[in-house]
Amino acid sequence: MKADQAPSRKETVEITLPSKLGYEAIVRGGLAAFAKNAGFSPPRVEDLKTAVSEACINAIQHGNKGNPDAQVIVSVTFKDGILGISVFDEGDGLKEEPKDPDIVRIVDDLEPAVGFGVFLMKRLMDGVEFRKATNQRHEVRMTMKLRG
Repeated sequence: MKADQAPSRKETVEITLPSKLGYEAIVRGGLAAFAKNAGFSPPRVEDLKTAVSEACINAIQHGNKGNPDAQVIVSVTFKDGILGISVFDEGDGLKEEPKDPDIVRIVDDLEPAVGFGVFLMKRLMDGVEFRKATNQRHEVRMTMKLRG
């Protein structure tokens, strides 16, 4: 489907992944194909791939703390030109929203290179929020608008 043929009804796709690094590539590839077919530009598709990869990796490493019995669920919706991605983990969520990393201090080896995932998600997506979901999972909700 192209941008001028984008559906007016809501389309949803859900993928359940084991909590193991490497499986985020499945979501990244599938979501890239979905976004391309919906009419997102190549640069926006690349932004989307980076943001969803970071969200999945954070869910595996920080949310599920590497627990191989835990799951990561990714739900993707598209309606009225807005792509919504929710990444759920079985963790407790963020105690507080992380501060942006000080890139200069990191480059100068004065601080550890942490915190880039959330930083990138916020810069690449149109909206990012963190919340406790009703299913007792932690959710990172990201949105990206289809731009002409």
